Amino acid sequence: MKRAAAEIVREYGPFAGVDKVAGVTYDGQRVWFGAGDKMIAFDPASGKTVRSIDIAAHAGTAFDGEHLFQIAEDRIQKIDPKTGRVLATIPAPGGGADSGLAWAEGSLWVGQYRDRKIHQIDPQTGAILRTIESNRFVTGVTWVDGELWHATWESDESDLRRIDPRTGEVLEKLDMPPGVHVSGLEADGGDRFFCGGGTSGKVRAVRRPKRGSATGATDR
Repeated sequence: MKRAAAEIVREYGPFAGVDKVAGVTYDGQRVWFGAGDKMIAFDPASGKTVRSIDIAAHAGTAFDGEHLFQIAEDRIQKIDPKTGRVLATIPAPGGGADSGLAWAEGSLWVGQYRDRKIHQIDPQTGAILRTIESNRFVTGVTWVDGELWHATWESDESDLRRIDPRTGEVLEKLDMPPGVHVSGLEADGGDRFFCGGGTSGKVRAVRRPKRGSATGATDR
């Protein structure tokens, strides 16, 4: 397993009126995050807030190229980002214990925090299609270039880890600095991960490792 220290390249926030950052996603231009009673979007170049939608937003957030998805307690809402209207709702597999959300391959991928699992679900019905086991609490999920990454937050420690989507084996790990926690995770499709900062009220950008490069990493 490759292991390295996470390189935080930028911090955004804390944002006014935000007590906690939950899920995080990226629509190609803006970073969105759940903030309890609203979803907030900011420009990652300037860091300025550009949009807010009044809606329950307690955990994971995702974007399918057209719609936003947001976990609100025991359900997942499909949202029109232009109007903020909820178009559909499906049950969340954890029944309120869900902690991460991503869109990939036509499916939603949902983290189960204390169950240490990631479920692939049908975005129309919420039916569980497959389950991947982890060995740490799951607090964020993202896919990028065919790689499955998830965030952890357990025993006051957080890391980002790339896992084998078939077996759950940890292939690579980026350790966050002491006291820096991750509550949501999204890749921008390039060289950054956006990480929710929990009660810090911040979102942090972490450099994504280049493929074929293991600078600063060790195999364990």
